[in-house]
Amino acid sequence: MRRGKSWWRSLGAAAAAGSAVLAVAAPASATGDPGGGPDAGPDAAAIERVVDDFAGVTGYQGITVAITKGEDVLYTGGYGHDSSGAAVTAATPMPVASVSKSFTALAVMQLVEGGKVRLDAPVRDYLPDFRPADPRGTRITVRELLNQTSGINDTTLPEKSLPQPDSPAGAVARARGTALAAAPGTKHFYTNTNYHLAARLVETVSGEPFAGYLRRHVLEPIGMRATTTIGRTPHDLPRDVREGYLYAYGASVPAAEPERFVGGSDGVISTASDMAAWLIVQSNAGLAPNGVRLVSPASVAAMHTSSDRRWTYGMGWDTDRKGRVHHSGIWFTYSAEALLLPGGYGIAVAGNSGIGLGNDGIGLLADRLATLLTGGEPPPGASTRLIIDLVLGGLTLLSVLLGVRNLRRARAWATRLHTRPSRRLTLRLLPRLIPFALLITLPDLLGLLVGGGRDITFVQLCYYSVALVTWTATAAAMNIGVLATRVLALARLRRPTAETSVPDASAQVSTAGVTASPFSR
Repeated sequence: MRRGKSWWRSLGAAAAAGSAVLAVAAPASATGDPGGGPDAGPDAAAIERVVDDFAGVTGYQGITVAITKGEDVLYTGGYGHDSSGAAVTAATPMPVASVSKSFTALAVMQLVEGGKVRLDAPVRDYLPDFRPADPRGTRITVRELLNQTSGINDTTLPEKSLPQPDSPAGAVARARGTALAAAPGTKHFYTNTNYHLAARLVETVSGEPFAGYLRRHVLEPIGMRATTTIGRTPHDLPRDVREGYLYAYGASVPAAEPERFVGGSDGVISTASDMAAWLIVQSNAGLAPNGVRLVSPASVAAMHTSSDRRWTYGMGWDTDRKGRVHHSGIWFTYSAEALLLPGGYGIAVAGNSGIGLGNDGIGLLADRLATLLTGGEPPPGASTRLIIDLVLGGLTLLSVLLGVRNLRRARAWATRLHTRPSRRLTLRLLPRLIPFALLITLPDLLGLLVGGGRDITFVQLCYYSVALVTWTATAAAMNIGVLATRVLALARLRRPTAETSVPDASAQVSTAGVTASPFSR
């Protein structure tokens, strides 16, 4: 998942001055000294101040940082703690989430350079089991998988909501029935499915499991021995990867990552020290710090550059208006960012908190470090995370108070209105169902408004914003309760009572008795 832009930012910007500052995570370790010369960048203390400020304001409990320039590692460090309470260091493993796509793309480019794959050949040449329901799917090329223009998106294949595969082969089987949102090569749709398929392509062409290929041909040659990749969360996670955090009302709560298939798309787990080596490969035209060449300079340039002006995504990397190459990574309990600056600097950051309302991920920290490295003054930290949750908490409390008041007044409401036509009463009561409708459609609405059409399940939505789900669920429950009590009160008032029916019957019996009685004669 990539970092999304949210209209909630405007709320936070207006109220940022009043944001409560959370506890600042102190640096646990740092290596390297970028202060060794005029071009080396700021000193370690300046970097630590930026990270401390970000962590304190946004509520990140643990962060890792790697900074490089060209072939040199300038800085690696760890801040705060993990969910076990252990200090985070440059050697602490953290998921890099969708930054993993850059690893998958490089693996494919190795096969391209080896003459085993052609970028513009149909995927079906390498994955004969790949049979989308849309006949245009037969034209999807390898390049279109990597630059996210296959035509598959989260609407045509909701990869988080569907049953999760156990392997890249399972992901191919799951994609057989997919439709296409557009003809291949005509539109950019970011989806993890493209990289699940790319991982399977690596397997079929190389004859090795994807994780094994990545270890033997990418990670070990670079020297990234502390880095691994997994297929599914959370049970494939190594034991030394602790639970990350979800955020609610100013508190960071440890939580297991929801179950998802992440092979090829966002399954890489790494450390700051290892990510420094990865940055050097990217900044040094495919050459690792130990002198091993992973791919050619031309392949690195191709991965970093979009092949079409209609979109900015290359192959496993994106670009921005400043000419920076980057990729963000989002789990629901972790986030990461890799950023390459035109001047040769590389920045990789990871944190043990997921994306949420008021928190678009840890990419903002990378941006601030980039400002520092290029001679600017990073702006002071500001977060809307707590403000938004407190506003939602207030709305939750208000929903409870109004609901209780309306429940207590249900009979009075019915007494006042029960003589009105049923149609008018129905129209008056129907709006009580709006909060429930909002609750059940919230994943789709949020995916559309905030996530750019990305798929998200209700469980994952709870990770995204506990406060938002709590408010909508509370409002829905209270309004349904009010609706039910008002309908019951109306029914009681409109039903004939014993007091009105018994006298009528008695009168009939009495009259009949008078007529038939012999004493009446």
